[in-house]
Amino acid sequence: MGGTLVFRGTRVAAQTLLDYLDDGFSMEEFLDFFPSVKHDDALQFLQLARAAGQ
Repeated sequence: MGGTLVFRGTRVAAQTLLDYLDDGFSMEEFLDFFPSVKHDDALQFLQLARAAGQ
């Protein structure tokens, strides 16, 4: 993926989760669209992103 941060074991860019949330989708909807992404990995990423934004 050319250095793009992806969820472990997938080709789903982490930024995709942020884009979906910005577009009004819930995390559950994102996980339905991308079943290869694990719930815990998505939560961890959001926690890291929030911490980086502070």
